[in-house]
Amino acid sequence: MLSTKTKTGETIFEKEKLTVKIFSTQKRMGKVAAQDVSDIIKYLLEKKDEINIIFAAAPSQQEFMHYLTMDKSIDWSRINAFHMDEYIGLPENTSQSFGNFLKERLFDKVPFKNVYYINSQSNDLKIECERYSKLLQDNPVDIVCLGIGENGHIAFNDPHVADFNDLKSVKVVELELACRQQQVNENCFSSLDLVPTHALTLTIPTLMKAEFMFCIVPASNKAEAVYRTLSEKIDERCPATILRTKNKAILYLDADSSVLLNK
Repeated sequence: MLSTKTKTGETIFEKEKLTVKIFSTQKRMGKVAAQDVSDIIKYLLEKKDEINIIFAAAPSQQEFMHYLTMDKSIDWSRINAFHMDEYIGLPENTSQSFGNFLKERLFDKVPFKNVYYINSQSNDLKIECERYSKLLQDNPVDIVCLGIGENGHIAFNDPHVADFNDLKSVKVVELELACRQQQVNENCFSSLDLVPTHALTLTIPTLMKAEFMFCIVPASNKAEAVYRTLSEKIDERCPATILRTKNKAILYLDADSSVLLNK
């Protein structure tokens, strides 16, 4: 992989179709990712009346969201927001709900045109999957802002349920133990038994339909997943490897998450 150094010290290289940017700090990574997303938002709004963005809810996204919401040049009133997954079985107002996570850190901070929440409280989750699928069909996604899980998942498409050719847009999944343990490791839950076993997730083809993908992955606990994403065969055993097939996709790393790439 041929890499280049920018004037500000970042490393940039390509892995198949995926652009990889490595930064010395998580703060710098979040700031540049936010600027890149802002630039694409404004580019798209020059061509369209409104655009649609899917956001991930995770501690890894907080730096990026902080800088994105500070950007006063974005016309948020022409943007519809979606989120990509949600636990099943949590009380509606709990802080661990991904909808509530995004509401607090993003959706309530800027004036979106519409915010479309996944309703995991629905009495009929099949109907909820159909409802959210219809919303995504009616509002084709322009941008996805996502992360990568410790087991290589994107959204809640853990390896055992990931399908690069999934016919569904939204589905109910059982969460892998490694995925649930990550939530404890990141202090989202105090113990494993409190982490839900199932969730609703947008599928991989749904995410890949977006024109632009911005994948933000800081911290040392993601180093192995990052290494696998960039080095392993492209298949569902490491779902994030699919990003290497995507034009207009960028992976943002910091010194900690990229540490295994130089070994």
